[in-house]
Amino acid sequence: MTSRIATIQPTKAHPKPGKLFIGGEWCDAVSGKTFPTINPATGETLAHIAEADAADVDRAVAAARTAFERKDWANITPTKRGQLLWRLGELIMANAQELAELETLDTGKPISESSKVDIPESADCFFYYAGWATKITGETIPVSRGGNCFAYTLREPIGVCGQIIPWNFPLQMLAWKVAPALACGNTVIVKPAEQTPLTALRFGELCIEAGVPAGVVNILTGFGETAGAAMVAHPGVDKIAFTGSTEVGQLIMRDAAKMLKKVSLELGGKSPNIVFADADVELAAKTALMGIFWNQGEMCTAGSRILVEESAHDAFMETLVGRAKKSQPGDPLDPKTRLGALITEEHINRVMKFVETGKSGGASLVAGGERIADSGYYMQPTVFDNVENSMAIAQEEIFGPVASVIRFKTLEEAAHIANATKYGLAAGVWTRDVKKAHAFAKAIKAGTVWVNTYSLQDNALPFGGYKMSGIGRELGAGAIDLYTQTKSVWVDLN
Repeated sequence: MTSRIATIQPTKAHPKPGKLFIGGEWCDAVSGKTFPTINPATGETLAHIAEADAADVDRAVAAARTAFERKDWANITPTKRGQLLWRLGELIMANAQELAELETLDTGKPISESSKVDIPESADCFFYYAGWATKITGETIPVSRGGNCFAYTLREPIGVCGQIIPWNFPLQMLAWKVAPALACGNTVIVKPAEQTPLTALRFGELCIEAGVPAGVVNILTGFGETAGAAMVAHPGVDKIAFTGSTEVGQLIMRDAAKMLKKVSLELGGKSPNIVFADADVELAAKTALMGIFWNQGEMCTAGSRILVEESAHDAFMETLVGRAKKSQPGDPLDPKTRLGALITEEHINRVMKFVETGKSGGASLVAGGERIADSGYYMQPTVFDNVENSMAIAQEEIFGPVASVIRFKTLEEAAHIANATKYGLAAGVWTRDVKKAHAFAKAIKAGTVWVNTYSLQDNALPFGGYKMSGIGRELGAGAIDLYTQTKSVWVDLN
């Protein structure tokens, strides 16, 4: 492998040795253990981070429970909760450049994505739920039993919420969970992914600056098998919110079932991006490229199965393959880079195994397929043609820059192929026929369907999956349901 990756030094972000954030204070892990967080662009250690385990989870749960029941949080007015969330959004934007660089250093994603999308969207999530804090209401309900009774409902916070964050969008996924939980009056224990803890730790500092009461937000860095598992099993944690793989989601659901703990899961996907011959084929190809190669394909909604109507196949592939070959990885800190580094050595090796599986399974490799650079975790954007939907590369979530192109002839065949996986997170449909677009959007078993676009997201719109892609809906009003419980009250007026 020859090096094609330049080295650009960060300008503002300075990773510091990590500590745990518990009860409003920074502290070492009880065990004293630390672990390194690695820069995917170079393979070098950025910082050593405190490694939480069950003893630290005990401390965090005690702090979160105390804060939940304490008057300065339990009795805080909705307006003040909203102001606090708005302040957190403002602080994220005030420190946007530093946070973007930390995110890029820790994840390997291009700085253009971190600075223009991830950080602003994280701030916007806090702004959005700041507005919700004053709008969480119950109802008065006419009842037919009990004589002259007045009946109403209350929406109340669940309590202590354990939130396990993935490594592909660290700060944004933290915002998706922390903002609605706080808006509803809960307290939280956040466990960022062990691969990407830096922006979560910086967020802890912003919580102090914003005046978040001690114990309302706690941050435990560590591993899923220890800190994460202890959080799921802890009787003092009332709810678990998890974003990550379907396999880990299954383990969490199994362990949480022992206490009937409330669980929401945003899991994997193998999303179809369906292109009909009557679409703007060139635009569909350009957008499909973004749909699979954005964030190095490390997205649960990645349009990794591209279904193309037979008669449009050649024109579509000319654009897709031509642009894929020109789109090469670069230094994530270079503003011109559009494809960065994959997260770890282990992960890039897993993705490369899928490439070999695709080649040996009979698919045609028409672009990429090679690892590049002599340091860091870079690979070429990869396109397979002549893929059958039964192949592993069309069924398994690769979570990397690997597209599988599948041909179809009829609408019915396209719908069958699109739904023929265990996942149901997202889908794209490309057509100029508005009737076909609406019919297909209804036919697809997925939580989000994009028509003549791909991967748009807004904090006001619910997000989640069908089938094995998850349980519950994050964002929008749906997240309020995740972080509240309803109480019915009867009052005898006789």
